[in-house]
Amino acid sequence: MWRGLRVAVLLAVLVVVAGGAWVDRRRTTDWDSTLWIGIFPIAADARAVTREHVAGLRPGTFTDIERFFEREARAHGVTLARPIKVELNPPLAEAPPRLDPDAGVAGRILWSLRMRAYAWRQARGSLADISMFVLYHDPTLTPAVPHSLGLQKGLLGVVYAFADPEMDGSNAVVIAHEAMHALGATDKYDPASGLPRFPDGYADPDAEPRHPQQDAEIMGGRIALAPDEAEVPESLDDVVVGALTAAEINWPGRR
Repeated sequence: MWRGLRVAVLLAVLVVVAGGAWVDRRRTTDWDSTLWIGIFPIAADARAVTREHVAGLRPGTFTDIERFFEREARAHGVTLARPIKVELNPPLAEAPPRLDPDAGVAGRILWSLRMRAYAWRQARGSLADISMFVLYHDPTLTPAVPHSLGLQKGLLGVVYAFADPEMDGSNAVVIAHEAMHALGATDKYDPASGLPRFPDGYADPDAEPRHPQQDAEIMGGRIALAPDEAEVPESLDDVVVGALTAAEINWPGRR
């Protein structure tokens, strides 16, 4: 009996969550008003350089994200003058729950619910439509970080970034990528190799010659230099939104 009751409660929660996700999806992709992306920085280690970097963040650190969305939305026929506004919030002391890489379906569902509860607590009082929790690491201590996550169901993202001013540009690329996930865009790269998938993961799939590409497609993640070689863009100046990604977030289409 108790097992059946627990299953019923979980199903009821999932139905409510699914209904809320449908409303959020409609609201955030009609592009009739500005969406606010809330940045919630977190020092992911105890290193002084990390804490100083987080304390020194300013709204201007993230203006490239706003310019990227304005430029690409305009190119794809969105008439809204400012589609995205970025809000920098005070640093958080509590880190978000971690997703076990080996978690099964039930574990991922539980993590998703815990993550949404965390986001609700931390983002109260914020203007954010999409909450991005950015965990900064000292690159000398942690040269490789876990894979970042963006959830459409919940309108949130967890970004693993580097506490180095020279990497603010590449950090912005990751934040924009995960924000796109929250809006409904899908990855366009091979998860095994990390190489952008042709044609949808290429910035200019019609280029002749095809390689090297000059830019990265935001959901392709990297600039394709050759069929088996790609590099991470240094900033959003080297990133565009492709046709399929634009369609996934309900942009009309490139002019």
